Amino acid sequence: MVRTKEPRVLRPDWVARLTGGKMHESTSPAQDLHWDSRKIAPGVAFFALPGATVHGREFGLQALQSGAPFVVSDQAHPGAVQVEKPERALLAVGRALRDGFGGTVLAVGGSSGKTTAKECLAQGLGWPAPEGNLNNTPGLTRFFFHLEPGEGCVVELGIDRLLEMAELTYLARPDFAVLTSVGVEHLEGLGNLENVIREESWLLQVSPLRLASLQAAGMVQIPKLKTYGIEAGDFRACEVEMGRESTRFRFEKSSITLPYPGVGPVMGALAALATTRMLGKPIGETIERLSTLTLPAGRMQWFRLGRVDFIHDAYNSNPLSFQAGMEFLKTQPGRKWLVLGRMAELGPEALWYHLEAARLAATISPNLVFIGPFAKQQTAEAGGTAVETIEEAAQHLVHSVKPGDLVYLKASRSVGLERLLEIWPLEEV
Repeated sequence: MVRTKEPRVLRPDWVARLTGGKMHESTSPAQDLHWDSRKIAPGVAFFALPGATVHGREFGLQALQSGAPFVVSDQAHPGAVQVEKPERALLAVGRALRDGFGGTVLAVGGSSGKTTAKECLAQGLGWPAPEGNLNNTPGLTRFFFHLEPGEGCVVELGIDRLLEMAELTYLARPDFAVLTSVGVEHLEGLGNLENVIREESWLLQVSPLRLASLQAAGMVQIPKLKTYGIEAGDFRACEVEMGRESTRFRFEKSSITLPYPGVGPVMGALAALATTRMLGKPIGETIERLSTLTLPAGRMQWFRLGRVDFIHDAYNSNPLSFQAGMEFLKTQPGRKWLVLGRMAELGPEALWYHLEAARLAATISPNLVFIGPFAKQQTAEAGGTAVETIEEAAQHLVHSVKPGDLVYLKASRSVGLERLLEIWPLEEV
């Protein structure tokens, strides 16, 4: 007889004791938790968190009607665990759940390349990790709630405001930290590069085992830090060969093959190999797993549509990830087209960063298509074509590209540049 695994339970009385809250009548244990009222179903507890425009408390009664066994809220009503600040209560719950995990917690931070590195580390080590980029307090809390006992896990820590790294490292309490990069990111919340450096370096300061890319190590200046890099560092990727569909390099005496192009996958895989060595695990198993690596959509994702090659690297964009994309394109032969959208959350100096990106792009190819609020200024600075919509970009490319050309897509996620792939008319090329 197959024994069905009993679901994990989140008890409202435990949450109340842990957070100093008050449990009201009509509460019952939950088998899951969420912070989005649209995701609430029978058995899912609702944490009513403050949002950018509306507070989750406004949806507390709706969540109960949708089947939530209880609601964590700052309001008193039947079905509620009443707390002073629901966001602090969630942090406390997340930390308690993490403390219940006996394995190694490996945390990945950085200004770019976090999710790629997280996937390389998790898949290379054979450890569980949150899906996608659930890298904040709610996502990590839910991950730890469902995490099974095991040797270890990999989590990603993403920040966009001051002191957020301190909160996330409190929750995750990492045993091992990997810092992928440090540079301009989320300036609307972080303010300036000095703040970014201070926030990101905190991850390394609180972790017993520490590893960073050479680029990040040069920014944070932390002594006795193990490093990894291409042709340099304590752990090195040598003889790197980048194709449009895959990448090869040598690590120590082993040949590594990745089913993705680009600098990002190389650095992510190298972090996984370095971590394997630092943990004393078998390197051959990591190499084998990396050969079948699977990354989320939009990260150096290769397509052939008709007779044209596309690299979809538009899941996100900032100056560091943009530079990595340009480094990859330098290695590619033939005619290249760069379709470049807005890099979000760069604050008052956003125009300057976009012009700098345009100048860099012009060193790669004259075939530039800019979309977004800075497109005209970028075209005036570096040449190319400015368009207002993705549909216009597609139309321009259809009449310009030739079989065998490479089209590279780069923008922040909010631009939705992947739509160009969806509307591409295959019969035209």
